[in-house]
Amino acid sequence: MFEALTEKLDGVFKKVTGRGRLSEANIQEALKEVRLALLEADVNYKVVKRLVDDIRQRALGQEVLESLTPGQQLIKIVNEELTSLMGEAQQGLQLVGKPPHSLMLVGLQGSGKTTTAAKLARYLRRQGRHPYLVPADVYRPAAIDQLKKLSTQVDVPIYSADTDQRPEELCMDALSKARGEGADVLVIDTAGRLHIDEAMMEELVRIKAKINPTEILLVADAMTGQDAVNVSKHFNESLDITGVILSKMEGDARGGAALSIKAVIGKPIKFIGVGEKIDALEPFHPDRMASQILGMGDVLSLIEKAQTEFDEDEARKLEEKLKKNEFDLEDFQSQLRQMKKLGSFEQILGMLPGMGQVKKLKQLKPDEKELVKVEAIINSMTMEERRKYKIIKGSRRRRIAKGSGTKIQDVNRLLKNFAQTKKMMEHFTKKGNLNMPSLFG
Repeated sequence: MFEALTEKLDGVFKKVTGRGRLSEANIQEALKEVRLALLEADVNYKVVKRLVDDIRQRALGQEVLESLTPGQQLIKIVNEELTSLMGEAQQGLQLVGKPPHSLMLVGLQGSGKTTTAAKLARYLRRQGRHPYLVPADVYRPAAIDQLKKLSTQVDVPIYSADTDQRPEELCMDALSKARGEGADVLVIDTAGRLHIDEAMMEELVRIKAKINPTEILLVADAMTGQDAVNVSKHFNESLDITGVILSKMEGDARGGAALSIKAVIGKPIKFIGVGEKIDALEPFHPDRMASQILGMGDVLSLIEKAQTEFDEDEARKLEEKLKKNEFDLEDFQSQLRQMKKLGSFEQILGMLPGMGQVKKLKQLKPDEKELVKVEAIINSMTMEERRKYKIIKGSRRRRIAKGSGTKIQDVNRLLKNFAQTKKMMEHFTKKGNLNMPSLFG
């Protein structure tokens, strides 16, 4: 996300942080480059003007000019103004009052609405809710079939839709069924069109009038940039939406939609889709996103993700094994699988401070095909071999290579690297330096 913008802003701020003092001319020059970087990132030009004016007003005051670290102060101001632009604090779903609540998902065809409905249902279930999926796109049987398959993946019940029903009647019936099944949140996938048209909007207005949804969430494709902002304006004018879910954020290298929507329509971005997998939906935190844009990473989100995905008991057992130098290939494989749950290594690196720039990521990003190969090699070992790697000699190595579809050199390399890791851990343990911090307190 935002890789092009992050790289350009990083270049701008390297110039100002290298100076002991900043003059008005230095600041004006830096802000001119910030303005250009934002426009190239497809941020709405009115939003850019307002943002840069706000930064300039603060930067030309005592806050920067008289600071002992003027470059850092300027970055701090940009960070705060970007956060303000995107909505200050994270705004979650407003599920208050008597259930069941209904979340009405709207948007154009192709924006990822159906997949997002399933992702949102999974998110709600993990929050302790009892969601219920409603396929209200009666014009596309493929959309109904897709949501049925996804409902199985996320283990969430789904309303059995009748394509002969009018969408608003279908939603009312689903609301009644949901009550009977003990569901407390309906996630309604409405019909979309390739373009905004009057018939689509009228249908959505009728559904809104019938069910009085708790939230109306627009699913917009982040990769369409300013088109996503324009779509948001149209939907908001007709439906008074309560928030936006930006899908396909992982493919949005520019960031124009994320930086413009809140300022243009006054409604918050509530979630972002960060991948095709069913778990790739995250709450949107403006402050964390601003930090990522400026190359400061997003460690808080990484820790929260780890706390959600990692097993606490397993983490404590691993800590003890590391202290006793009993870490084996079975443990290594387990950790590899845990890490994969956090997302791609590129996403993980992007959350670490200083790792957001494109060049750095390309240098540090591991080849994930190699990681698949490593797992295949370990899977081809017996349990005894995983626990006592030193017994893996010539004939065993040939068997493991053949069983994993790899070369014997790949097996040799894995065992050599693992042996070096073990030796390093043993060195730290003997010196008493191995103090494994727990993510769980």
